[in-house]
Parts: sequence; structure tokens; C-alpha cells
Amino acid sequence: MLGSQWFERPAEDVSPDRVDGDVLRFGPGVTAAALRRPADSPTTAQIWHGTLPLPGRDAGGAPPRRRRGVLRRYALPGLVLLAVLAFLTWQRLGPEVSVRRVTVLAPEQPPACDGTADVVAVVETDGRPGTVTYRWERSDGTTSGLLRERFARHQTQARLHLLWTFRGQGEHRATARLVVVSPTPGHTAETRFAYRCD
Repeated sequence: MLGSQWFERPAEDVSPDRVDGDVLRFGPGVTAAALRRPADSPTTAQIWHGTLPLPGRDAGGAPPRRRRGVLRRYALPGLVLLAVLAFLTWQRLGPEVSVRRVTVLAPEQPPACDGTADVVAVVETDGRPGTVTYRWERSDGTTSGLLRERFARHQTQARLHLLWTFRGQGEHRATARLVVVSPTPGHTAETRFAYRCD
């Protein structure tokens, strides 16, 4: 048996790869001499029919379970990170400031003769940056024209002043109204006060 193994070796004078009992192995595969051994011989090589799995896959061609476990481990943190990035992007690139409520306060003290009333409007927003366009309307028929108030990020409130000057004697009941034009029109508020001069 040993002699037949040496007759089947390669032409070059190379040393055997390993020794299995009294059988010398030269390179991969099963030698012809080993194939001629009886099946019950303890040194007979077992013949395996099939294909070797590709690197990184099991015999069924599927990825190893370790890789699946790694993917599952990082799937949830990856989704959380994507959600946070989407929220920050939406905050930065999303819609601008939105007005939530408008309140107009009458002057704490009625204006004296030839005095000026300080009417204050409080505009509350959602805290996003942007510009609110508004105008004041007075009961004497005049308007302020379009005015603008710039809101910084996280600023949720602004106080807008209307200075209304009165002249002469007598009594006048005044109404001041604030009208929001943009970006969320429809918000209005007003207040009433009296001017007296004897």
C-alpha cells in the first residue's frame, strides 16, 4: 500500500503534506490507493460528495448566524439615529414660525392731556425662527402699514408696542387692534381705552 502511494506521487520530489496512519498524503483530495482500501479499514479516507461552502456562508449557502446577530444588534440603534437626524433636519428645514395666540393689553394708565398711550400686543409662537408680519389698526381710521418682527429659534413670545398720541380737550374712546398678516394669518386681538382731557 505504501509502494502504490509512492508510485502515484507527483513528478517533483516533494515531501508529503501529512501522514494518516500508513498512508501518505500529497496535496488535497483522496488518492487512488486510498479509494481501493476496504471500507472498514481504519485508515481509509471517507469520500465526501458535494461542494465546499463559500467563505462567509454555511453549507446551505446562507450567511452565518453570527452576522445576523450583529445586524440585529445594530438595527435598533441605527433606526433611532435616523429618527433623530430626521427630526433635527425637519426642525432646521421645516416650516417657519407659526403664531399661536395674540393678546392686546390696554395702557395701565389712561393718557393725560396731550399724552401718549402705550398699547402692547403679546404675540406667542411655536418657538421656530422666522418673521411675523403684522399691522396696527386704530379706531380713528388710520393703520400702521405692514410691520415685521423677527423671531429667533426657541423664542416663543414678543411684545409689540403701539404709541398713540392724543391732542386737545374732550373725551375719546379708542380701540387698537393688531392683525397678523403672515405666516399664519387670521390672528387678531384688540383692546379699548378712553382718553379724557378737561
